[in-house]
Formats: sequence, structure tokens, C-alpha cells
Amino acid sequence: MTIIESATVVNKPVEQVYTYLADLNNHQQLMPENIYNWTSTADEATFTIQNMAKLSIKISSRIENQEVTAIPSEKAPFDIELKWTVADNGDGTTTVKHILSADLNMMMKMLASGPLQKLADHQTERLTEVFG
Repeated sequence: MTIIESATVVNKPVEQVYTYLADLNNHQQLMPENIYNWTSTADEATFTIQNMAKLSIKISSRIENQEVTAIPSEKAPFDIELKWTVADNGDGTTTVKHILSADLNMMMKMLASGPLQKLADHQTERLTEVFG
């Protein structure tokens, strides 16, 4: 299993950050330009990654003010779990981690781990900007 992580601190209370991340409609704002054909509900999202694949994800679990986990809702090129964790820092700020767990063979790991890390980093940066 390949684990890709990106973290940031957001200058908002944990409840506000969790509520935002728990609704997949908001995630379009966190995506890079190479993501298009976005459609979503609070629980599911479908989008296309330019030159790669079409993906459909759904929320598999929500733990209030702690984490949101999404998994593919249709067959994906590889098994992947997208998890956001939020932790109250006690001072009105929230530490947010975006953790991608992907089941990649050696070839896929060489091809996909760079773009997946770039995606995770982009999403945490955008989250900071959204709440900036």
C-alpha cells in the first residue's frame, strides 16, 4: 500500500473545516485545473483527470469533527482511499491531513505516486486559501 500525505493548518475552528470537507460538493474548489467534468452531491463525486481516467468516489465514512473518508464508487484503475483528518489545535485553528492510500504495483507506483502527491499537496494548499 502506498501512503501519500499532505498536511496544513487552517485558521478556522475544527467544526467549520469538518463541515466543509464532509460535503463533496465543496471538493471541486480544491481540485487542480486538470480535473474537469465535475459532478457531485454531498456524498458522491464524479470527475475526469486529464490524460488519465474518469473517477467516481463516494463518502464511505464520516466521524464528526475528526475525519471524512472517500473510496471509489465504480471500478477504478487501482484501489484508493482518500481520507481527510481534522484536529482541533485548541486555539481556533485546525490541523488538516489529506491521506491517500493506494494499492499500486511497482509500475503504477512509479507513474502515479508523483501526481498523487502533487494532488494531495494542491488540495491542502487550496483548503488553506479557501479558509484564508
